[in-house]
Amino acid sequence: MKKIITTKKAPAAIGPYSQAIAVNGMVYTSGVIPVIPETGQLAGNRIEEQTRQVLNNLSELIKASGSEMKDIVKTTVFIKDMNDFAVINEIYAEYFSGDYPCRSCIEAARLPKDVLIEIEAIAELI
Repeated sequence: MKKIITTKKAPAAIGPYSQAIAVNGMVYTSGVIPVIPETGQLAGNRIEEQTRQVLNNLSELIKASGSEMKDIVKTTVFIKDMNDFAVINEIYAEYFSGDYPCRSCIEAARLPKDVLIEIEAIAELI
């Protein structure tokens, strides 16, 4: 049976979708963008600021499911500019330790709210 996961510590859905869903021992998140949950504003206009906010938001969403960042098995990273890949990697590595999740990275022409980065994840439910 699926369970809808929601938290006010991550941006609310901006369309007809769930923040995350837990089913069959796994948690699937929707794409998470760099919106500050308390204000609804974007976290700056630099890739560093936006990457940290996305990962903070993702962490809160994963925690709301009962899991932790270490339980993430796969992420998909959507970025506006592939030239930001190295900077994103440095920040990304701060949020994961040891066994990194599998990951895909895709350059996208345009992301919701014209953000520079969006990340979705799949985690093991503990």
